[in-house]
Amino acid sequence: MRSDTSVFSLPRWPVTRWLAHPGPDVPVDIRHDLIRSLHGTLPIFAGGVVNSILVAAIIAYRLPNTLFLTWLGVEVALCLVRLAVLLASFRRAAEGRETPTDLYLALGCLWAASVGFGAFITLLSGDWVAATLACMSAAAMVGGICFRNFGAPRLSAVMTILALGPTCLAAPFSGEPVMFVTFIQIPFYLISMRMAGYKLNALLVATMRAEREHAHQARHDVLTGLSNRFGLMRAIDNSGGRSDDGLALLYLDLDGFKSVNDTHGHAKGDRLLTIAAERLKRLLRSGDVAARIGGDEFVVIARDVEAPKASLLGERLIREIGAPYDLGEGVSVRISVSVGVALVPENGDSVPMLLDAADAALYQAKVAGKGRCVVADSQGGGAPGPSVLSPA
Repeated sequence: MRSDTSVFSLPRWPVTRWLAHPGPDVPVDIRHDLIRSLHGTLPIFAGGVVNSILVAAIIAYRLPNTLFLTWLGVEVALCLVRLAVLLASFRRAAEGRETPTDLYLALGCLWAASVGFGAFITLLSGDWVAATLACMSAAAMVGGICFRNFGAPRLSAVMTILALGPTCLAAPFSGEPVMFVTFIQIPFYLISMRMAGYKLNALLVATMRAEREHAHQARHDVLTGLSNRFGLMRAIDNSGGRSDDGLALLYLDLDGFKSVNDTHGHAKGDRLLTIAAERLKRLLRSGDVAARIGGDEFVVIARDVEAPKASLLGERLIREIGAPYDLGEGVSVRISVSVGVALVPENGDSVPMLLDAADAALYQAKVAGKGRCVVADSQGGGAPGPSVLSPA
């Protein structure tokens, strides 16, 4: 998982939603990550800001008239506002608050338009040294725009057009016939960069999908879709569950599962496990975690559960998961469920400690006749509760 879990808000304005559209059928979590990539980092932002302001300042110094001084002022104002919005976005994302994404994207387009405007008026000035500098700066900015924003190919295309397009508009008024070559070069360049942006975007989205799929497979059981042992550890660690008073770990074992597997085959056994997992999922509350950590062994992490409630929850799991199973093709079976319960802080404050205590309590439940729920005592043992279902 990413070490930086800051989430940047998706755009809400119709125009910015269109600009940031990453393509069809892109999951929401990937869309959030793509928006995050558009914000970049402060060093990247500073590189573009320093270049554009420096070029505008040099040209305004060389051509100190109202038009160029105004352009310089606009560049400085835009960059300062963009910096303030970017810093606010980083801060709000870190705090879990809504970020000004729409404003940030709109200001990016205005900045690209300012770069293009500067190239336009410099070409019309007749100062070819200044014009060369302005056009080189615009081309350099376009490279940065495409590299930084291919997570949103439409935004990249619009900003590229705003930054370079005005050079075509200036050609008829420049007094230099050779400038008409921009009518061929610039559109060709814009089309090429747009195509490249869409291809890079598709590659990025495909890579992010693959990364999430691999991460999901690493943390989840393939058969049931529940967390596996590694996913259980990560889920608890990431939610700060190591020292959570009122947290219970319930260790479940399906009594008689081996008999079903041996009698009806592995396909029916897998079907039973899948149904058991579906029943378990339906019993979970928000914030609870369920995992399959062995062939017929499951674990539930339940929050805000004291000892009496943990015992009641265990009995409910025994009752619900131990209900008859229709495995298809006329095969119907009934199994029982044994449960061992460990609590925080009585039995420890880490998942390994809780697993050990719950495993010991589960053993006591099986020794006492199966189909029972046992809550571990502070020494890691436990006393069996009443039998809920007779063993299979």
